[in-house]
Amino acid sequence: MTDAIKIDVWSDIACPWCYIGKRNLETGLAATAEDPDAPVVEVTFHSFELSPDTPVDFDGDELDFLSTHKGMPRDQVRQMLENVTGVAAKAGLDYHFDILKHTNTVKAHELLHFAREHGRQKEMTERLMSAYFTEGKHVGRIDDLVALAAEVGLDADAAREALVSERYLPAVRADQDQARAYGITGVPFFVVDGKYGVSGAQPPEAFAQIARQVWSERSGAEVDAR
Repeated sequence: MTDAIKIDVWSDIACPWCYIGKRNLETGLAATAEDPDAPVVEVTFHSFELSPDTPVDFDGDELDFLSTHKGMPRDQVRQMLENVTGVAAKAGLDYHFDILKHTNTVKAHELLHFAREHGRQKEMTERLMSAYFTEGKHVGRIDDLVALAAEVGLDADAAREALVSERYLPAVRADQDQARAYGITGVPFFVVDGKYGVSGAQPPEAFAQIARQVWSERSGAEVDAR
């Protein structure tokens, strides 16, 4: 049997395009599931911090953050948020920037590595992004993160210990080092089988196409090797 295609995704919990890209990837891969020879894909998420200097408790909403912290005109920010909200809606996501709690995401990334080790990274990634963009939940404080971890079936006490001890911080930094080695400067960024790079929240059709292409290449290589 052909080995699974590996898709490594660099993203940030606080990146609106990353959640859209994640959903489009899932939709694109779902479309290939009906193929006679459906690609088998293994997706792994990796850490990327868009604003590592952000405080855990930012005093203001997303409009305030981008206009003051990033120096962007408020009208431009408002238009940009309206645009991304519309794009998210087309992907089936209901963004609420008016209730979003901007925060530092390093602890969320640590939690994702903990979740990966316990076989729940896919569920944890979805829960964190949904909590942040659609529910206005805080994803920067340990207590809030532990509660979200428990919701996806992770042990709350073990999750708390992992976050307090910063046991997974080196793994977060290793992901960031790898991103720099690849030359990744923006997210989402998808690395397919370690050789194809896909930048940005591409439409579902693009992800379906590359999965089929790589799977076909794999299958052809196996036939030639026999």
